[in-house]
Amino acid sequence: MQLSATPYEERLTAPRSWWLVSFLVGVSFALILLPFGTLPLLGGLVGGTAAAAVVASSYGSVRIRIVGDSLIAGEAKIPVTALGEAEVLDAEEARAWRTHKADTRAFLLLRAYIPTALRVEVTDPQDPTPYLYLSTREPERLAQALATAREAAAAS
Repeated sequence: MQLSATPYEERLTAPRSWWLVSFLVGVSFALILLPFGTLPLLGGLVGGTAAAAVVASSYGSVRIRIVGDSLIAGEAKIPVTALGEAEVLDAEEARAWRTHKADTRAFLLLRAYIPTALRVEVTDPQDPTPYLYLSTREPERLAQALATAREAAAAS
């Protein structure tokens, strides 16, 4: 397997405010267990915070990568030869493609806390998916890496 000339990897991590919310969930559990004593209070604080942090971390651990001749976005793996042109979406255009312009057949790797995105046409006639919508903090860099990977795949 040949590595792409412009490797790309991005982890769509949860925003910092979610970690504060995780702590506040732990405080809530501690307050619920307050009537039962100090040890249950501490257990509720630690356990509630840990459980909420695991949920926030798992939701925010999705990655977008270009490996060899494939785009891996979350659990989807698509050969770059099956992809067409990429369109960089600013915050306003990304919101439009998440709402009234959206196609129900599209693959959405959506993270609402990331305002920008990349929309990539799927050119494979066997695939019913019209496009990929990928939330990304660096849409220009991802588009460039996709173009470079497509050129490298076409050359080989």
